Amino acid sequence: MSDHSAVPAAGPARELHAFIAGLPKAELHVHHVGSASPRIVSELAARHSDSTVPTDPEALVDYFSFTDFAHFIDVYLSVVDLIRTPEDVRLLTYEVARDMARQQVRYAELTITPFSSTRRGIDERAFMDAIEDARKAAEAEFGTVLRWCFDIPGEAGLEAAAETVRLATDDRLRPEGLVSFGLGGPEIGVPRPQFKPYFDQAIAAGLRSVPHAGETTGPETVWDALNDLRAERIGHGTSSAQDTKLLAHLAEHGIALEVCPTSNIATRAVRTLDEHPIKEFTRAGVLVTINSDDPPMFGTDLNNEYAVAARLLDLDERGVADLARNAVAASFLDAAGKSRITEEIDTYTSAWLAP
Repeated sequence: MSDHSAVPAAGPARELHAFIAGLPKAELHVHHVGSASPRIVSELAARHSDSTVPTDPEALVDYFSFTDFAHFIDVYLSVVDLIRTPEDVRLLTYEVARDMARQQVRYAELTITPFSSTRRGIDERAFMDAIEDARKAAEAEFGTVLRWCFDIPGEAGLEAAAETVRLATDDRLRPEGLVSFGLGGPEIGVPRPQFKPYFDQAIAAGLRSVPHAGETTGPETVWDALNDLRAERIGHGTSSAQDTKLLAHLAEHGIALEVCPTSNIATRAVRTLDEHPIKEFTRAGVLVTINSDDPPMFGTDLNNEYAVAARLLDLDERGVADLARNAVAASFLDAAGKSRITEEIDTYTSAWLAP
């Protein structure tokens, strides 16, 4: 469900798309299973013939058309059910990195929901080994650095929270690439404060807090994420625009929003792109990062999300490069890594704009 109005016919807009395609980037809000391309989803569906997921990549386009957020969750979980073995996990992770590398993504914090796999019978040690093996291979072969955010599937409740924090903090299991702890799934009927003890435990173990909040609920959910879960970034935060005090707080404290424009339209969190609150965020001085969320499911990719943001914010190449720098600045990459990618963005942009 991509926004085809972002695709230019000719002229300066087409040049901007070319600039975006080559721009070095970081991505901070993108889901592991949700990044599976139609090719990979169809391959996994063919492996598991009892699945309801189509094996034809073209049929997946219709399958990935959502009536609302609840329908999206149902479809998403049907794809999650295709990940049944460590080999499935490794294949998915490696191929996601390949797709990122094609878009010049130098660094990504990939949101993984280990509970969804371990409760389906995948051995927890084998799961960790699979994602780590794929991470190391991707960095060696593609140059894309992956880090993990382990997130609680909110719809699965406190049992899932306890299991996720155990997997994230047990020194015998915790993968080397793990940097943060999150909370995803539906927000309606899943209040953020109940997860406070689990976030406290994760934070005590050195993980950073990055819950989803304010996507399909109001700004009070974002406040809960900040006050109870000690969020350092907010996943989506779409409804923050309804609360000027919240926007001021986010801006003052440098708390970035992980904005995913096409996703918000696909799940009906926002009615139309022209009504997307990204303009209010930037006007209020909030640090905005651009992300793809579940790109193949939403008929998009990170390059397209940058093009959408450029149209909504009326940005030229310099403005788009600033968005790329925002993502690096808001990431949990070490200082040397941040400097390296920022320098690459600067060098690329200067060369592009040189007379």
